[in-house]
Amino acid sequence: MSDKQPFLTDIKTLRERARKHIEQGAVTEGYNADRGQVIELLNAALATEIVCTLRYKRHYYMADGLNASIAAAEFLEHAQQEQQHADWLAERIVQLGGAPNFSPEGLQSRSHAEYVEGETLKDMVREDLIAERIAIDSYREIASYLGDKDPTTRRIMEEILAQEEEHADDMAAILEAL
Repeated sequence: MSDKQPFLTDIKTLRERARKHIEQGAVTEGYNADRGQVIELLNAALATEIVCTLRYKRHYYMADGLNASIAAAEFLEHAQQEQQHADWLAERIVQLGGAPNFSPEGLQSRSHAEYVEGETLKDMVREDLIAERIAIDSYREIASYLGDKDPTTRRIMEEILAQEEEHADDMAAILEAL
């Protein structure tokens, strides 16, 4: 085996770098993204997930009519998954040395998606589908922006993105059935 490792920093250098700025936890010298910008993007995604959780919860409780049971079950499942997304985002924000913004003050203005209640079951499903489509586009852009600069955050965003696409498919199918 060759002594040269062209793509991997030598072990001595890695060890020395790891000892510097240990108070930054997971954020090492090798972190290439703009941490402040990433935390800002994650807090906007966090607000989006909180707004979506609240909207889905309202829709779960307000769904009525003949077709309501299937939609309500999806609303509840999606609310729980959106809450999980919020938790993942908050954990990552803290790992990056930031503070997750859970303040209700300005929550809707920080969110990419809107909180639209909807009057009928069809309105509710339509609004949820619109919100999912907004999240899909914005999360895809965030993942693309992160690229190789922050692969951990990119993977979190891609995991959330995959579930948002499933949610959109679910809502589209329910909307078509209505």
